[in-house]
Amino acid sequence: MCSLFLRSFIVCFTLAAAVQAGDVFPEWRGGDGQGHSDAKNLPVQFSEADVAWKHKIPGLGWSTPVIVDGKVWVTTGIDKEASEERKEAVKKTTTSSQPLIISSHVSLRVQCLDLATGKVLKDIEVLTEENPQFIHQVNSYATPTPIVDGDKLYCHYGPMGIACLDMKTEKVLWSNRTLRVKHENGPGSSPILWKDRLFIHCDGIDLQYIVALDKHTGEILWKTTRSGELRDEPQLRKAYATSIVVDVNGKDQIVSPAADWIFGYDPETGEELWKTNYGVLGFSNAGRPVAAHGMVYINTGYLKSELLALKIVETDGNYEGKIQWRFNKQVPNVSSILVVGDEMYFASDNGIVTCLNAKTGESIWVHRMGSRYWASPLFADGKIYFFERDALVTVIKPGKEYKELGESKLSGTLFASPSVVDGHLLVRTDEALYCIKK
Repeated sequence: MCSLFLRSFIVCFTLAAAVQAGDVFPEWRGGDGQGHSDAKNLPVQFSEADVAWKHKIPGLGWSTPVIVDGKVWVTTGIDKEASEERKEAVKKTTTSSQPLIISSHVSLRVQCLDLATGKVLKDIEVLTEENPQFIHQVNSYATPTPIVDGDKLYCHYGPMGIACLDMKTEKVLWSNRTLRVKHENGPGSSPILWKDRLFIHCDGIDLQYIVALDKHTGEILWKTTRSGELRDEPQLRKAYATSIVVDVNGKDQIVSPAADWIFGYDPETGEELWKTNYGVLGFSNAGRPVAAHGMVYINTGYLKSELLALKIVETDGNYEGKIQWRFNKQVPNVSSILVVGDEMYFASDNGIVTCLNAKTGESIWVHRMGSRYWASPLFADGKIYFFERDALVTVIKPGKEYKELGESKLSGTLFASPSVVDGHLLVRTDEALYCIKK
């Protein structure tokens, strides 16, 4: 009888998270983590003169604003420039040739704004860091996006720490500052929430691991070192991606991208269930995987990004992530992909937007839209929104032909992904947080 079960079968899975309602945007890429929102009545074309309000956030951050109960929560970092002596000393500790920000002190903060008016309701210092690690000139100290969970807000600042804020009392309930790695470019990965735990990626040039924290206390529940063999060059070992959790035939798995490898983990124990090598050089990847059509899609990052479609296959209780197809033209290094129905959409660092058949990887159309895209696209109100680095917002109709619905221009540099709730589109640049209504 046992021989009847000695077979391989393709596991069909669904996202473990539920899509949020149209009045809350709780984490990076929305409640499903896939760049979808139920928000309605959103603007298609606008100008600076049309914005409902805009607010200059002190300091700098590339995190996505999160929205709940008519309030907008947004993290930022206010830093003090280091002395020339410290700058020179720090530069001697790295082989990085990138332009750096070197600070002597950073105040890691969160602001709460009224969604209707933009009025600042709260301005809270969550953590501070003396002599923080240097970061890349285009990054910030507050790039990871926080997560809303009831009346708690989990604010993550990479190796500088993660903290739980009570949004009602404004008190920091706990913090964990033990997850230290050398990111070189600064923080990037956003935490995700599953049941009573937070999952955090820690992929630096020195250490690479994933960790689960108790959401109530911040204590480490498990910590798993990445097992995949990495390149000899330390700069090629870092990654800034974010996990998703998928339901694989009734059992949840964490799907976790790192440098050169994508992993599957048991969220209860941290046990590695499977790992798959990209087959190409992949590091500094920042996108979040997408799950659809029984597959997981991931873009591999620098130096030449490829898009991989994997199926999680089970053989006798053992799992394997098998690559079904790959695509290597104008795949983004940083921005995430978006799947709507049977089609997949993504915007490259070179300003090219591509539509593929999500099931087969076949190219459907290609269009030059802008110049550079790092923010991830969004599907809401039946439309797809793209956000270009020079703050150009382009809205298209999903489908097998390119159809542009509107194009709008704001001021500043735009790296942060957007957030939306019914009737409101929030776009963050380095100059302001914009709230745009239809």
